[in-house]
Amino acid sequence: MKLISAKEAASKWDISQRRVIALCSEGRIPGAQIVGNSWVIPSSSKKPEDARTKGSKNKASEAKPFLKWAGGKGQLLSEISKHYPFGNNVHIKKYAEPFVGGGAVLFDILNKHDVDEVYISDINAELINTYKTIRDNPDELIDILKNMEEEYLPTDADGRKKFYLEKRARFNDLKRNGVHDAEAAALMIFLNRTCFNGLYRVNRSGDYNVPMGAYKNPQICNEDLLLADSKKLQNANIVCGDYKESTSFIDENTFVYFDPPYRPLTKTASFTSYTEHLFDDNKQLELAKYVQDLDNKGALIVISNSDPKNTDENDNFFDDAYSNQNIRRVAANRMINSNSEARGKINELLITNF
Repeated sequence: MKLISAKEAASKWDISQRRVIALCSEGRIPGAQIVGNSWVIPSSSKKPEDARTKGSKNKASEAKPFLKWAGGKGQLLSEISKHYPFGNNVHIKKYAEPFVGGGAVLFDILNKHDVDEVYISDINAELINTYKTIRDNPDELIDILKNMEEEYLPTDADGRKKFYLEKRARFNDLKRNGVHDAEAAALMIFLNRTCFNGLYRVNRSGDYNVPMGAYKNPQICNEDLLLADSKKLQNANIVCGDYKESTSFIDENTFVYFDPPYRPLTKTASFTSYTEHLFDDNKQLELAKYVQDLDNKGALIVISNSDPKNTDENDNFFDDAYSNQNIRRVAANRMINSNSEARGKINELLITNF
């Protein structure tokens, strides 16, 4: 019986190599087997009927976050989007997001509204490098991710763990040496898709230290999504730096969304650190002052943060800090907690100046 590789089958059936590997893993290609570290398929095999939901390809081609991001705003988009000022205020033609993180609000806005100028930033250099690589060099990024995916998915648990730890060490080596290129961006995405709970956490030395997750068939390379995101980011000004560097961009024609590191609800609630720099109460107050300065310039602003009143109804920290703004409390799911029974509805704050 003649066998062909997953890559050859993908070309023959006009689907992605990752899809072929997934079909093999699901047992949907009779006679498919692992030889060495790769799937091989009988050359006479026919393309299985696609059992995925119709229209999934169209959904995949929409610009969406390319990372799973702790604290991401996907679940609050319906509430946040109620405050988008585009269309209601014709003078708002610019968008700024100085703590871009996973970019759920960014991509939602870019999908729905025409914006003349976009500014996004974050202090996480590896995250910003990934945004820039997706914007400027998506083809090389996709090639590297496909190679990682082809090597990682067919291996057993021990092989996957060895591969993961090697890539994590390589990522930290590049990070320590300040190397920001397509390989570093691909490693960022690979680790995010295969690590425990999609966390990005570093220790005090700045090393990424999240262990491997237990996903059976993680999607490491979503080519359609990366190309869609690249298209939407073409005119974005992407900056690695402190949020205050956005000052020169933001004016009375700008809508600004701030999603800073949340203030912990308890002293032990800070589960992770996105960088080796902490965002304590003093920094929260500095941000509130900066927001007031932008308010004085005429910008329209929305800020997200935790609600201290979830654990102490007398804690008026944000009510006092943003006393000149409008504070709304909206229900959200607690997504991160070591105790699954403690993951439930809590309030978060949406603070606006309009």
